[in-house]
Amino acid sequence: DKVVIYHSKFSDNDRVDIWKKLLASSEPCVVIGARSAVFLPFASLGLVIVDEEHESAYKQQDPAPRYNGRDAAIVLASMHGAKTLLGSATPAVDTYYKALTGRFGLVELTERYEGLRLPQVEIIDMAAARKRGEVEGAFSLLTRRLVNESLQRGEQSILFINRRGYAPIARCKLCGYVPKCENCDVSLTYHRHSDKLICHYCGTPYGVPDVCPACKEPGIEVLGYGSERVEEEIDSLFPTAAIARMDLDTTRSKDGYETIIDNFSKGKSQILVGTQMVTKGLDFGRVSMVGVINADSIVNFPDFRASERAFNMIEQVAGRAGRKSDNGVVAVQTYNPSHPLFDFLVRHDYKGYYQREIQERQRYNYPPFVRIIYVYIKHKDPAAVSTIAFEFASRLRVLLGNRVSGPDEPYVARIQTLYIRRIMLKIETQASISKVKSLLNDIRIEMTNSRQLSGAVLYYDVDPM
Repeated sequence: DKVVIYHSKFSDNDRVDIWKKLLASSEPCVVIGARSAVFLPFASLGLVIVDEEHESAYKQQDPAPRYNGRDAAIVLASMHGAKTLLGSATPAVDTYYKALTGRFGLVELTERYEGLRLPQVEIIDMAAARKRGEVEGAFSLLTRRLVNESLQRGEQSILFINRRGYAPIARCKLCGYVPKCENCDVSLTYHRHSDKLICHYCGTPYGVPDVCPACKEPGIEVLGYGSERVEEEIDSLFPTAAIARMDLDTTRSKDGYETIIDNFSKGKSQILVGTQMVTKGLDFGRVSMVGVINADSIVNFPDFRASERAFNMIEQVAGRAGRKSDNGVVAVQTYNPSHPLFDFLVRHDYKGYYQREIQERQRYNYPPFVRIIYVYIKHKDPAAVSTIAFEFASRLRVLLGNRVSGPDEPYVARIQTLYIRRIMLKIETQASISKVKSLLNDIRIEMTNSRQLSGAVLYYDVDPM
């Protein structure tokens, strides 16, 4: 009775019961909940703990309201006069900056639990390994050897790849044609279990063409690796090992996630292959080896937070190794081993990474030195969306000057038949966001009244993740 569990999969009746319990009871209790738990009707809140506060999953991206659960938790606690505790081994750059500048208090744990050493990190140069003939499929010789040694000791391994599906690209080997979604501007991902090409943005499935639609030749092949294909290769390399896969496809069922975690923690499976789900704060005592299959797919992303996300993700999944012993090892496969990020990962040097990153942010005027607001405009007509976006940006520049960038096309420029343009605003941290909001609203009203926004969808994303 002292603990309340709350998550988004509850039925409406379950939610009503929890609301009634919190409203009617004056007894102390602990509420364990996901992002949406910040909207529960707390009568007397004393403490809010946000675990793994760096996680981008705290940000509600779509649909509205586009709130950050971490920031909402801080506001909620202040409304009740309560304390907020933000916990992370790899804090968000914005959060750590606030701690160092005195806005937040700072408490540091400089030792691992029971004084154990952090795992040894091996950066594997895949280009050099391939030249030496030491690469088979998705794996280098060293990665395979480390997994094998772990199995021989009766221990477990986790293999992380940041892509689900079997292969991220289908392509004609004769003419180079790549099948794309009819509704979204993205290539389709091949899923072998369903033998379908699937769009990971709108979910539309397509059959695999027998012949290339462009050159009419039977040349369609799949390229690259997703979690499904990695699982298949590991199964062929280690046929006696029990293998589990944890991604969106294997955890769709009600108990899918819990079953996979439970079986792995009990040793029923020896190798766990997964996407970002395996980087979370999981605690398995027998895991001695972690492999990052394609680190470049995380590092090389067109976003100013790409380096931060890559460091956090790899460091977090590395932390799954050697939690009960000193023999943890992490193999990070990359074609760009000279990237400065990897030096910090080898040393588990968050502070060194932070110093480099904060200098970059200050140099190019990014958070935490400014606040970013994205203005998104969507339309079914590509010419119309460009016209509307340029007009909106021009009006903003008259009022805000060089704080306005764009419009430009985001990484994915069409989703569910709507073409997208994005305008970025960099607003000084001391500036009034309410005034900026008023300016944006005035422009929207003016353009609506003149019918310039006809057929368009317009929305804002403040402090995007």
